[in-house]
Amino acid sequence: MSAQREDVTELAGLEAPKLGPTGRPLRDFPVPKKLRSHGPARIIALCNQKGGVGKTTTSINLGATLAEYGRKVLAIDFDPQGALSAGLGVQTHDVTTIYDLLLGAQRDVTAAILPTGVENLDIIPANIDLSAAEVHLVNEVAREQILARVLRQVTDRYDVILIDCQPSLGLLTVNALTAAHGVVIPLECEYFALRGVALLVETIEKIRDRLNPAITLDGILATMYDSRTLHSREVLQRVVEAFGDQVLETVIARTVKFPDASVAAAPVTTFAPEHTSAENYRQLARELVFRGAVA
Repeated sequence: MSAQREDVTELAGLEAPKLGPTGRPLRDFPVPKKLRSHGPARIIALCNQKGGVGKTTTSINLGATLAEYGRKVLAIDFDPQGALSAGLGVQTHDVTTIYDLLLGAQRDVTAAILPTGVENLDIIPANIDLSAAEVHLVNEVAREQILARVLRQVTDRYDVILIDCQPSLGLLTVNALTAAHGVVIPLECEYFALRGVALLVETIEKIRDRLNPAITLDGILATMYDSRTLHSREVLQRVVEAFGDQVLETVIARTVKFPDASVAAAPVTTFAPEHTSAENYRQLARELVFRGAVA
């Protein structure tokens, strides 16, 4: 702030607002009100074609915090690696998975829904079988809309459905984007992660134009942010310059608590509920409710 602006602030008897990592004034979003009833669900795809940017960590912890605020949440593991299932302590052997639902081997979606250790948070798991889905679905009629048809059976039972996408822009991800009402893009505060965001936004626009006119970008979420490094700060600044208010105000800081929670197969909100990382995700849940992305 210039000396002239400081003088004006002092004369006005006001303190300059404290700025957050995104360069906007810090604000604490209100705790959402309890819901009187549940459904229909808003479907949100967590998507980025680059791996290791925090999609699964965000799916786990956003789902857990929304459930903490009384929302009924269904998490869809849509990655053949099955990291979401493992991160919530769900076994994926000898159970019905999303792969079975996509190929029609199981038509009853409720048969694939499993409870987690978090109240109000359920999951449809995945395992390595899902890697074969693209090959099997490529000749199907309306192959991009198969996931949407599957989820249509259970939308009335939940408030939010979160789809943890695999790190690619293949047919599975196109299915997720076609089924979704909104997209959250987790973005690691690192230069190479930044390069792919424009391509992903372009893909979302193509999906909107050709397959799903209702899809919106709910926000770009900065993850693995380290305020001590100039690189993190510069990347975040460039993202805000490029995408403005589409960048969420909540920023997820880098911490060892996330891998520790993954080993414990629990959300960080239950593994270390008082830690800053848990509060980051509560803030994210409150911001998405405030923005209208979640009921």
